[in-house]
Amino acid sequence: MKLSDIKTPAYVIDERKLRENLEILKEVQDRSGAKILLAQKAYSVYQTYPLIADYLAGATASGLFEAKLAHEEMRSKNDPTKKIENHVFEPAFESDEMSELCDICDHIVFNSINQLETHRSIWESAAEAGKVSVGLRINPEYSTQDDHEIYDPCSAGSRLGIRLSEMPEELPGGVEGIHFHTLCEQGFEPLEETFRAVEEKFAPYLAQIKWINLGGGHHITREGYNIGGLISLVKYIRERYAADVYLEPGEAIALDAGYLVTTIMDIVNTERMPVLILDTSAACHMPDVLEMPYRPPLKDSEEPGELEYTYRLSSRTCLAGDIIGDYSFMNQKHIGDRLVFEDMAIYSMVKNNTFNGMPLPDIDIMHDNGTVDVLKRFGYENFKERL
Repeated sequence: MKLSDIKTPAYVIDERKLRENLEILKEVQDRSGAKILLAQKAYSVYQTYPLIADYLAGATASGLFEAKLAHEEMRSKNDPTKKIENHVFEPAFESDEMSELCDICDHIVFNSINQLETHRSIWESAAEAGKVSVGLRINPEYSTQDDHEIYDPCSAGSRLGIRLSEMPEELPGGVEGIHFHTLCEQGFEPLEETFRAVEEKFAPYLAQIKWINLGGGHHITREGYNIGGLISLVKYIRERYAADVYLEPGEAIALDAGYLVTTIMDIVNTERMPVLILDTSAACHMPDVLEMPYRPPLKDSEEPGELEYTYRLSSRTCLAGDIIGDYSFMNQKHIGDRLVFEDMAIYSMVKNNTFNGMPLPDIDIMHDNGTVDVLKRFGYENFKERL
């Protein structure tokens, strides 16, 4: 990647790494019979959807707008006739959205019996005509996460999914599938544990379904993930319950497949350490850094104190806490130097904002030969139109 040619700040999608992730996921599909969907809430660079559609079964949405995006843009580049599935789940749907969702989606998943019945007058006719398949999201009440309760759908008081105590004796009329989503950046073992809990608690319903969606949070493309275990579990479910099996990872599709390139604008000396003022921002351009919180990986750097020069990386916003983290480098840094944050394709572009009137970074794509093209450039009008 020719850093000097890039206007910063810029997200850069690594096309080669994206394809490598997709090849792994396609292998899982082919060997297990699962259908894998892109969870757009993590990654929505629709200019790459034709590539993704070459490998995967489709996409899943968290609401009408994402569902429309997949409906419009998710087309296979190599096989325009390929059937691409479009799924949607939302804790609550607006009544005026339901007709359009029934027209553009293959699966609609409801978060409660009340939501199912509230919209029955609209979805039922579409289901009877074979246009849409309806499912319910369940809450296994089986948590596999120790930290970050904000990302745990099985935490106490969670609003996500129907608990066993709230389920009727039989699935309501028209319901063909069960959905659960409980993981966050996890391996195979937590999925297996969760499914065994679902199998134990919800066994009568599994005998009634045509499909089951195991949700997202699966780091399938991460080194060391137990792909063989996942394939065996999917095969077991398909054979035991004669049901289609869906997986909807978001991060696994674009894991390590993007960068955020930034320029050092100024250096401020403090009593602790020098602070690099960057043209990017944690609060605006990578909000998970503050929400999780976590320290994003940075190319050619180490933990503070491990290399000769240690700096704090911050932003040009007025937020005192807009701090990305502390890093050390072999070489002293200067105004105008470029830095490259890694693993920046996921939960960055989909969550960024224009606080302080900060410009949104460009969205670029790096091809196999290292050349970079601009997919999208933002300006003042994008800031103004949001207000």
